[in-house]
Amino acid sequence: MLPPSPSRRSSRTALLAVLVSSGLLVAGCGGGDASTGASASASTSPSASQPTTDVEVPDGVELTAAGTGLDLGQDAVVPYEPGGAGSDGSVLSLRVASVRTGTVKDLAAYQLDARTRRSTPYYVRWSAENVGTGDLGGAPVPLYAVDSDDSLVQPSSFTSSFTTCPSTPLPKKFGQGRKTSGCLVYLLPDRGKLTGVSFRPVQQVAPITWTGEVQPVAKKKG
Repeated sequence: MLPPSPSRRSSRTALLAVLVSSGLLVAGCGGGDASTGASASASTSPSASQPTTDVEVPDGVELTAAGTGLDLGQDAVVPYEPGGAGSDGSVLSLRVASVRTGTVKDLAAYQLDARTRRSTPYYVRWSAENVGTGDLGGAPVPLYAVDSDDSLVQPSSFTSSFTTCPSTPLPKKFGQGRKTSGCLVYLLPDRGKLTGVSFRPVQQVAPITWTGEVQPVAKKKG
């Protein structure tokens, strides 16, 4: 089981700025590559209100309170501005459906550096519906992994196909009423342990965090 949502220690300031000094690259044998996401602290003493100044929230749509803890499979309704305040945004109904542990052997088709070989892959299944009025086409899925060191880890991206878990952004056209689902890859360094999955638009706002049972490594058929 995943433990409860990570603590919000007031003595530490959260850093959602990208930490690029230790970013990893995984070169694919077919000429593609994958980049691992940077990590940052998940701790903070933030506001419990979602920032909605620049996002139109339709009548009848109720936002999930910042800081809410959810079980896997539950929905959160959140404002999302991929380009930051002042950019086009919309409202997502977002669900983290499941989390499965992978193995670095899943990446055997890729050329791995030493640090990547010490990472633990996690595969997060998610679904989303655009319940707002904006078009979020091509935007990254706004979910972070939270590890046992209370750090946020961004999903990895692939330039060649990774069929186990494609780790792709939202569809190119994703306007009001559109629905989609997918899978995100998180490579936790130093064989890290995933303790939750978090939506957090800015560091001043308390994250919404999903926790639940992490499924074991899938057994190979045959």
